[in-house]
Amino acid sequence: QVQLVESGGGLVQAGGSLTLSCAVTGRTFTITAMGWFRQAPGKEREFVAQIRWSGGSTFYAGSVKGRFTISRDNAKNTVYLQMNSLKPEDTAVYYCASTVVGSATYDYWGQGTQVTVSS
Repeated sequence: QVQLVESGGGLVQAGGSLTLSCAVTGRTFTITAMGWFRQAPGKEREFVAQIRWSGGSTFYAGSVKGRFTISRDNAKNTVYLQMNSLKPEDTAVYYCASTVVGSATYDYWGQGTQVTVSS
């Protein structure tokens, strides 16, 4: 089992920045990748960014590429999402999730943290 807890959400003006954190506990040695997702009101959850737990290769959704940066600190078992040049359309609940050995899907999810960008 892997447990994930997000933090760092809040209210920010358009053009501002915010950094989300995801603290990872449990069987961290089974993790293969970490991802950030978001869900806006009335919309489906969408992929934002991914980072491989080993090696650190990253992948971004087109809507955030160049503005958001995903990173991880394996020693602290924490994954970050640095969000710059925020837009009102970035408003959503942001979730971190993990994949583990033997699974191709995101099996473990945090409770989410609200990000609101005002215009």
